[in-house]
Amino acid sequence: MGAFLKILILSISVAYIAVKWTGPSFDPASLKGAKVLVTGASSGIGEQMAYHYARFGAQIVITARREKVLQQVTEKCLSLGAQKALFIPADMSSESEPDKVIDFAVKKLGGLDYLVLNHIGVTRFAMWNGDVDHVRWLMKPNFFSYIQMAWRALPTLEQSKGSLVIVSSIAGKMSNPFAAPYTATKAALNGFFGSLTHELAMKKSNVSVSLCTLGFIDTESALNAVKGIITAPAYPASEASLNIIITGATRQPELFYPWFTYFMNLIKDWSPSLTNHLIRNSVNYNP
Repeated sequence: MGAFLKILILSISVAYIAVKWTGPSFDPASLKGAKVLVTGASSGIGEQMAYHYARFGAQIVITARREKVLQQVTEKCLSLGAQKALFIPADMSSESEPDKVIDFAVKKLGGLDYLVLNHIGVTRFAMWNGDVDHVRWLMKPNFFSYIQMAWRALPTLEQSKGSLVIVSSIAGKMSNPFAAPYTATKAALNGFFGSLTHELAMKKSNVSVSLCTLGFIDTESALNAVKGIITAPAYPASEASLNIIITGATRQPELFYPWFTYFMNLIKDWSPSLTNHLIRNSVNYNP
């Protein structure tokens, strides 16, 4: 690594730490009684977010496809201290169910303070085989349902000066092999909600938008999908979920977790050849 690049990375690191250090502090008490809807909450990051919100004493509605698992997560939320915990099973690839989930949460909680969109559709971690229909289907749960739910919830979030929290991926900012359909959906999320953030600010809306960019997280589904392919270490879902919650609660526009994903995002434009080398050498592939 050249001296210039080392100095550049060091300078960015200092600036990044300074920004984090001087950012707004998180007050756990601010979430006591907060009205929260978390999607994709039957496992992984969504499940961990539900537990963290419960410990903070929030009122929670969770959703995913598996009713039995949702019931178990809800019961644990109540045992951890949630003021209220409810669930509604839903398939986010449906055109009608995303709206139904928002309406259910608003009715049962009496409004919303936080809408945390975290769900994803099932896709293979493999080279794209030309299946356009799968890409078209994956856009429904991974993208269209997000914008549908955000629009449906905006009126109640306006009333509460609430927060819209979008869980995205570093894949949406820098392309990776074996994830073309998934990458496309996350890039769409980043573009849409980036534009929406500008539009809400121009309208002087009191709704904050937080776009959360995650790296490789140790959820069971992620570990199983990339087993034997990805060589990079995975980071804890519990810590990732807590960082997401804090980002939304402090109304920060962006989160990068783990921290080095921020630098990866910057370096990709400054040194594309280095970035491509690192990406392609982080996977096991024998043609």
